Amino acid sequence: MIDDLYSARILKLAGNLPHAGRLAAPDGTGERVAKLCGSKAIVDVVLDADGRIAAFAQDIKACALGQAAAGVLGESIIGASLAEIESARDATLAMLKTGGEGPTGRFEGLRALKQVADYPARHASTLVAIEATLEAIRAAVARRGPDTRTRLAGAA
Repeated sequence: MIDDLYSARILKLAGNLPHAGRLAAPDGTGERVAKLCGSKAIVDVVLDADGRIAAFAQDIKACALGQAAAGVLGESIIGASLAEIESARDATLAMLKTGGEGPTGRFEGLRALKQVADYPARHASTLVAIEATLEAIRAAVARRGPDTRTRLAGAA
């Protein structure tokens, strides 16, 4: 059964980590650690004038599942909005916890991790990169000030 969890598709995603590393001058940085297994993600973002991801880098120290989720995220993150990423996180969480189908649209690739639902101890590592990304975006928005937060809230 564990072989199903670490399928060829998962291992392929884990081996391809787009935007690996750090940005020299990020607008915001987020860091998350999955306490149970120690998987860690540090994410840097630069936002464009509309609050969408213009530049992205991720430093991932995680199991194959965390790396696979980070791989999917990295493939599709440029141009994404806070609302899209929150929606993808919520759909992934529902997929893992309550049998949801998973994200649609640009982050649909996270559905490859559907079988992780049967392994609750692996849920946090699967979400570590997306949670760090949300934290980085929120830090960037907070750094830009109240006018930006108001404008971005209206655009979501």
